[in-house]
Amino acid sequence: MSDDSVVTIRGIFASRETADLAIEHLVQGIGLDRSDIFVQADGASNTSGEADEEPVVELAEESALAPQLNGGIEVSADLASRFRSKAVDAFNEAGATEVTIT
Repeated sequence: MSDDSVVTIRGIFASRETADLAIEHLVQGIGLDRSDIFVQADGASNTSGEADEEPVVELAEESALAPQLNGGIEVSADLASRFRSKAVDAFNEAGATEVTIT
């Protein structure tokens, strides 16, 4: 008998790049449907993370196109509890700074 109860995993990431990597691990590695994965700022302000990634194009700091580093990025997903440990591993491998499951 398998346990098909649903849990929610939540992870905080320092950059959009690491958040995207976690999402790819969930979709490609576990087979989650993209519609079961949610991304938002970890707080009230819009943010592109807490850490700069290597820019493709150099942007002036004053530029309106420069990323706003106002905190972490939260990725959460609803998944069958049997995928719990794989999802935690995927978040940790992608660089989550905090992982919780409810």
